[in-house]
Amino acid sequence: MLRQEIAASYQELSEEVEHGAEHPEPVEEGEVDDDQEDTSSAILPVLDSESGTSSPSVRFSKTCLKNVFSVILLFIYLLLMAVAVFLVYQTITDFREKLKHPVMSVSYKEVPLYDAPGIALYPGKAQLLSCKHHYYDHIPPLINPGQPGEIECTTQRINYTDPFTNQTMKHALIVQGPRDVKKRELVFLQFHLNETDQDFSAINYLLFSSFQEFLNSPDKGEFMKDCESSYSSWKFSGGFRTWIKMSLVKTKEDGSETVEFKQETSVVNYIDQRHKPASDQLFFVVFEWKDPFIQKVQDIVTANPWNMIALLCGIFLALFKAADFAKLSVKWMIKIRKRHLKRRSQAMNHIS
Repeated sequence: MLRQEIAASYQELSEEVEHGAEHPEPVEEGEVDDDQEDTSSAILPVLDSESGTSSPSVRFSKTCLKNVFSVILLFIYLLLMAVAVFLVYQTITDFREKLKHPVMSVSYKEVPLYDAPGIALYPGKAQLLSCKHHYYDHIPPLINPGQPGEIECTTQRINYTDPFTNQTMKHALIVQGPRDVKKRELVFLQFHLNETDQDFSAINYLLFSSFQEFLNSPDKGEFMKDCESSYSSWKFSGGFRTWIKMSLVKTKEDGSETVEFKQETSVVNYIDQRHKPASDQLFFVVFEWKDPFIQKVQDIVTANPWNMIALLCGIFLALFKAADFAKLSVKWMIKIRKRHLKRRSQAMNHIS
């Protein structure tokens, strides 16, 4: 009986070997070592079970832990990919916003000499009595206030139509302004107004950037109309000495440069000490540069395209690495699953 059972089992084992030789399973490249490992691991459980040192449940729990860990890693890298995509979107959005809203940059340039500005005065019925250039803020006392004196300034009178109404004729007195800021050059002007029909007497004026441009202009009337349209106008009152300190601001925006003046004005009351009380009005005004610094204002785009390109390259590299790791993780999980099923089937075949 025993010999017959051994012979029958030997015959069945021979038939299985012959069947395996006739129908071999296809083996992928790179899995030869895995098959050898699987074969050895398929035999080891039987030996371990016979010796009592290990069990299939311990090996299954390790495989399950590996699979869970792989799934967790996969989700972590998917989360990192989502964060990277959000960073790309946010970076592009910030770059576009910075292009739309540039930052104003302010710088100061020191100059020894200014281009002499033009001072356009609109005295009306007032008469220019004297005009002189002084230095170091020293203005000598007036000898004959209210009487005609020396006119040492370069002046021109011009008539042109009002740029806003095109009907009113305007009469302007153009005076060359101070240049030498190191010597604190100033221009002192005195006006006289004999009578006025207004309760308050004042003289309008405006400042433009270059007196030389006015002299070189072929149409001085049109030049003054453009200046009046572009620059602001101010007033100084009668019966006072008005001290005006100017500063120049150049603004560069969208490829065009504009020039404007800022002023600091101080007013001192004039004490009329003439012997005969008179009903006329006297005007005193001083024009001087505040400091030798020209303020330059320009738009600066803070968005640097090279920084954005470098950041995007880094983010895309991280995306490709994350996608590659996720692909390898999925392949590894499938491989582990196939290996587990193969071991299980080999163990079941061996037991049967």
